[in-house]
Amino acid sequence: MVLVVDVGNTRIKCAVYELDILKATFVFTENEVENNLKNILISYPKVTDLIVSSVAKALTFDLQTISNDLNIHFVSNLDSFPFENKYTTPKTLGVDRMILQRGATLLFPGKNRLIIDAGTCVTYDFVDEYDNYWGGAISPGLRLRYASLHQFTAKLPLLSLEEPSGIVGNSTNQSIHSGVVNGLICEIDGFIERFKQQNENFTIILTGGDAVFLAKR
Repeated sequence: MVLVVDVGNTRIKCAVYELDILKATFVFTENEVENNLKNILISYPKVTDLIVSSVAKALTFDLQTISNDLNIHFVSNLDSFPFENKYTTPKTLGVDRMILQRGATLLFPGKNRLIIDAGTCVTYDFVDEYDNYWGGAISPGLRLRYASLHQFTAKLPLLSLEEPSGIVGNSTNQSIHSGVVNGLICEIDGFIERFKQQNENFTIILTGGDAVFLAKR
């Protein structure tokens, strides 16, 4: 069994795999990580390997302290990946984006792939049918957009994610919800349309913490 840990900017996501079968998933904050990892290992004593991907700051404790029997591996750009990295600054490409490209390459072979990861940031990445990774785009995610409107203005409130009442907001709050949510939807649709113009056939992969909220929109 393998325990994989994805340390993101906002949350920590974990999954337990037995061979290629997903057995369980977990989501928690950094403050909860040590106790939760210990509890996961108690619940799944057959876990032998721990694989960690991190785009955030390092964990505040030594992972080896939760178990001396684990084989621990931190994913880095030195690992082998099943695509050709055409990024002009390959060493600056985040591990999270590299793992997304790996998954897309293995799950959808021989296709042009647009991977949209909607989390703290929204990333757009393109892998062509010959498994060449060309790069993409990075923009603020939903919560960053809410936070920036509040932080960089004098009077706009800090709101939580909410379905807008429509395109035209009839109050300040509804105007913010419309601008944030509909703005990101239009951005995503715009990127897809641009890719359609350049590629006759491609697969769109939507993932990330806000994927379910955005998918139906």
